[in-house]
Amino acid sequence: MKGLLTIFAIAIATFNLTAQINTPAPSPTAKFETEVGLTKVMIEYSRPSAKGRTIFAADGLVPYGEMWRTGANAATKVTFSDDVKVAGKDLAAGSYALLTKPGAGVWNIHFHKYDKGGWSSYKDKTPTLAVDAKPVKVANMVETFTINVGHVEMDKAHLEIMWANTMVAIPFMVEVDSKVEANIKTVMGGPSRGEYYAASRYYYDAEKDDAKALEWIEKANELDAKFWQLRLESQILARMGKHIDAIAAAERSKEMATKEGNQDYVRRNDESIKEWKEVLAKKSANKKSGK
Repeated sequence: MKGLLTIFAIAIATFNLTAQINTPAPSPTAKFETEVGLTKVMIEYSRPSAKGRTIFAADGLVPYGEMWRTGANAATKVTFSDDVKVAGKDLAAGSYALLTKPGAGVWNIHFHKYDKGGWSSYKDKTPTLAVDAKPVKVANMVETFTINVGHVEMDKAHLEIMWANTMVAIPFMVEVDSKVEANIKTVMGGPSRGEYYAASRYYYDAEKDDAKALEWIEKANELDAKFWQLRLESQILARMGKHIDAIAAAERSKEMATKEGNQDYVRRNDESIKEWKEVLAKKSANKKSGK
């Protein structure tokens, strides 16, 4: 009986050590993701509520002139998938800790390269980018702190910070036209060199239509010849019995591989050239002998 009581006591103690009580977070976390043009924008932050308190003021919860984590708990994280312009200034693609210094007439907005440190670790560092934005009063009370991407157009939007009766809109622009033009050129221009090579490689390895495989690899080499592509072209030609052309392609492949320092392809081409020359010599001998 004493042993059972001991086991029960240990079980109770273990439960007390491992059990956790889950309660609602006073400043719940939020994750917001959207697209502006072709650029993905993601915001991760915590959302405190006003609860009747004065928020932005000289003596408010967020005092004027002091650096603020722009939310609660950990540093607010803003991620851009592509390079952007924030208030006309360049900001490279990546993740940034967003810190702000509110003021009655102007806010200082700081973007720090995100390094997973606590928000206070950024306070004394020089930001990657610093811009100013003017706060405006809004008619409707925003009870819970909110960061949004609004005023979205094809190539621009606003990063909007809202709490209580204050909103700060930080304009940013994304690159759209050059990306679309490049995509149009690629799609309308037909398959790329790499796509022609991949199709030819598959047909050769699967022993499908050699004539089609040859057509595709020739197009790849017309667009931009590479030693590994010329190697494949030579192999297809050899399998089709076109050994003179195969040797010529292998010689080109060997020359390019030599320039680029790829001795493996130099060796492979040497072996094939020797083999195919022997095939040609044998054919010539057979022809002379009437075989």
